[in-house]
Amino acid sequence: MGMRFSLELSDRDLRFFRDALSKARRAMRDAEESEIIEAIGDVLAEIKSEEPLPDFVARRIPQLESMLRMLQDDEWRLPSEERERLLATFIYFGDPEDILPDHIPVIGYLDDVIMIELVVRELRHVREAYDDFCNFRDKYDTKSKSRSDAAVRRDRIDRKRQALHQRMKRRLKNDKKLQKRTALW
Repeated sequence: MGMRFSLELSDRDLRFFRDALSKARRAMRDAEESEIIEAIGDVLAEIKSEEPLPDFVARRIPQLESMLRMLQDDEWRLPSEERERLLATFIYFGDPEDILPDHIPVIGYLDDVIMIELVVRELRHVREAYDDFCNFRDKYDTKSKSRSDAAVRRDRIDRKRQALHQRMKRRLKNDKKLQKRTALW
């Protein structure tokens, strides 16, 4: 029988996470993006190899992997502001001595999970746009197979990406106006 655990983060609690992300953003400026991406890949592989992995951590791994793919997708070209946010999140997640040191059994990843949830919520429109982009690209590639010339494909992919980036920015701006964001950034 499982147990549901819920907690409410106050503005003061969120300040801890904002401060941690600010530190990670400063650290990110001194690191190479490729190094951050490689390091988070190593951290994810290490976490996935741990047995038994708490379910509340295991459920977040696909979200992290999706965000990592988004960063690595050359056709998506994630805008720099959102790219910086994800890289800072990965620096935080990859730090074994963050708010709760990762080596503490069961709860060591609790702060990482909270951070992931906050970032996933805040970047919801970015993830939705990326999912729509991947679906469009997959359908286009499946439908046209080898019949489409590379220039036509690139043009259609570019137009779809631009439209989705505009939609994403519009929705993020609207959320900011409505103060629906977690105010991590």
